[in-house]
Amino acid sequence: MRTLSEDDVKASIDPKRIIAAVEEAFRDRYPTTLIPVRMQMDLADGVFLVMPCYDRAGRALGMKLAMVSQHASDANEKVHATYLLLDIKSGAPSLVISARYLTEIRTAATSAVVTKILARQDVLVLGVFGTGRQARAHLRVLPLIRRFERFLVSGSDSGRSREFAEEMARELSAPVEAVCSKICAAESDVLCTCTTSRTPLFDGNLLRPGTHLNLVGAFQPHTREVDDVTVRRSRIVVDTYEGALAEAGDLLIPLSQGLITRNHILSDLHELVSGKKNVRGSARDISLFKSVGCALEDLVTAELLAGEPA
Repeated sequence: MRTLSEDDVKASIDPKRIIAAVEEAFRDRYPTTLIPVRMQMDLADGVFLVMPCYDRAGRALGMKLAMVSQHASDANEKVHATYLLLDIKSGAPSLVISARYLTEIRTAATSAVVTKILARQDVLVLGVFGTGRQARAHLRVLPLIRRFERFLVSGSDSGRSREFAEEMARELSAPVEAVCSKICAAESDVLCTCTTSRTPLFDGNLLRPGTHLNLVGAFQPHTREVDDVTVRRSRIVVDTYEGALAEAGDLLIPLSQGLITRNHILSDLHELVSGKKNVRGSARDISLFKSVGCALEDLVTAELLAGEPA
């Protein structure tokens, strides 16, 4: 049994390959893959998640175990995860991966897949809500699929937002501005919400026609990052129908209030990537990808890492 540390994963992982692998997996492998809705256990200090995945055709089996801490003093220490790539016959682990960075990159890579399909070709401004690991991953990965010229970040603490913007400006060698929530929502062509907020981050009326959104932070039925206006204005894609309708408070809350119907969700990721559903009808449409995380993303990323030298 091999093991990979966080440093091993960071040294081996190639975001471009992850983007390609996620796109291929949802296009071709998804129909043969068994992906149970992940189990959530509320613990005293957080939420424990179990995410198994079995590709019957590819004969691949794996499972991620993750802990999302509610009271971590450092926002960057909120998530701890381990991935087990399992032997298909015995169920014994063949590869054990420290999976915090894996989770960040596969999430941003999935956002990149959807952004590549739905965002306008002429987008220039990438906005990110949040200053943690997922925000950093999205700022690193999304420029791989669009030529952004300006980057906006908005966090709950203005001082931390300025520090984060300065850090990312140095890393990206590009202008990164710390802005208020109104400017971030109103001036972004592509907007990513990567926060632990339980309530909406901005007024959906601020969004310009043609904006594309990736919502990746909230993953419980009672939490949300965007308001009813945003949801009602948007043409919506989810990673999987089962996961979204079990966990995505951004959608479940307006659904429960009768503000939208199930038909407001136009496509899952398989239907989008395979071309079975057309979500964006015009350049003025607002498109929205609601991600709660899918175990197939973890499996294909682990498979790539399994092929790398230890």
